[in-house]
Amino acid sequence: MRRAAKVDDNHDEIVQALKTCGAIVQSLAAIGKGCPDLLCAFRGRLFLLEVKDGSKPPSRQRLTDDQLSWHRSWGTLVDVVNSPEQALRAIGAIL
Repeated sequence: MRRAAKVDDNHDEIVQALKTCGAIVQSLAAIGKGCPDLLCAFRGRLFLLEVKDGSKPPSRQRLTDDQLSWHRSWGTLVDVVNSPEQALRAIGAIL
């Protein structure tokens, strides 16, 4: 049996910022196995976001082997974000 998914400390803050700008957000964090943390819909487009905690050193923000494998096998763009501003920029809500 899988334990509850661990999310980064800034996960909820990023979700709230995305929702505030009008994005629809579905957390995928509980799926695990390298699947990105967030699925977002904004202005008719879908975005996959991997949340990393920007307060941690870069070495602690690296993608796991499972995440790298998922990204390669799905062959789709996953934006790695570590702040609300980066998330909003990734979906095109701000420049």
